[in-house]
Amino acid sequence: MKVTIKEVKTRKELKQFVHFPNEMYKNEPYYVPTLEAGDMDVLNPEKNHAFEFCEGKYWMAFDEKGKAVGRVAGIINREYNRKVDKKIARFGFIDFIDDNDVVDVLVGTVTEWAKDKGMEILNGPLGFLEFDASGVCVEGFDELPTAYGKYNYPYYEPQLLRHGFVKDTDWVEYQVTVPHPIPNDYHRIAKVVEEKYSLHQADVSSKKKILGYLDEVAQLMNRAYSDIHGYSELNEGQIEDLKKQFVPMLTPDFVSFVLNNENKIVGFGICAPSMAKAMQKAGGKLFPFGFIHILHAMKHNDTIDTLLIGIDKEYRTKGVHAMIFDKIIPAFEKYNIKYIETTRELETNCNVQNMWNRFETRLHKRARCYIKNIQ
Repeated sequence: MKVTIKEVKTRKELKQFVHFPNEMYKNEPYYVPTLEAGDMDVLNPEKNHAFEFCEGKYWMAFDEKGKAVGRVAGIINREYNRKVDKKIARFGFIDFIDDNDVVDVLVGTVTEWAKDKGMEILNGPLGFLEFDASGVCVEGFDELPTAYGKYNYPYYEPQLLRHGFVKDTDWVEYQVTVPHPIPNDYHRIAKVVEEKYSLHQADVSSKKKILGYLDEVAQLMNRAYSDIHGYSELNEGQIEDLKKQFVPMLTPDFVSFVLNNENKIVGFGICAPSMAKAMQKAGGKLFPFGFIHILHAMKHNDTIDTLLIGIDKEYRTKGVHAMIFDKIIPAFEKYNIKYIETTRELETNCNVQNMWNRFETRLHKRARCYIKNIQ
């Protein structure tokens, strides 16, 4: 196939870049469209504070008839490179039809760009930050992803392997079945932990009260997630970006902040009703009717997603996770929740996976990140 590659420069071209996967997968029952307005903000240097230490460039591939057949982004996160002392370029937002010529042009273009920037390693799919969609789905093609995951066709991995990429790391996702009634083990352990270490729950009975703690939560995230693959510390602007992105989706019943006797946060758990089916109905658009599906999903749902869980390193072995879930578990009964989606966690993150050892779990999705030396 004759393929033309074009750099994305205008807002109209960026809209086409963002819309491409939603068009490509529009008839796939397991694809969850992204909110296009949100992706536009992520990719816009004027809207995304990550550009204070990142740079990015985007390209689209077209066939001889001018039809879009692929896309890719090249990203350099200078803060992360400084932390790990490596010259890494990321590739992300990658989607393509199953055609060697298309993939050759996309991978070749982002590779040459990375070399021109003096980079020695190409790593991805990754976004600007840990919170952007990342990885290639390699297991769970007949499973519905979360709204924060990503679906792709099975041919993605063979195409990347063909270009010499090798596995860097995997993220796994578990579906947890919630028993009814729920055993009171967490409540019993939580009470012991609470008394032994002088801990207590923060009042998060409203979104306004949740907001009052989020700056401190972000600082704890920077400490607790510091060793996570691809993570770079959040600055003030990025924290504000995340507030705008996640707070509207929060239900106070599914939020827990654990405080010590100085009222400092030592652990947090943030879950939210699953938006996957609502996003499918919305088709990537909030308006004119997409927001209605999302609002309905927030109140009528049998599945929740675990968005963020973090515990201060000093408290990781002290049972704080029991207090987090002791706060959230009553909401499982209140909202008749049947399933928990753990969202993506590193396959080596046994501390998080062990949180579910009292429930029936099923590892049902796996995403992979790849790496290649380009020197």
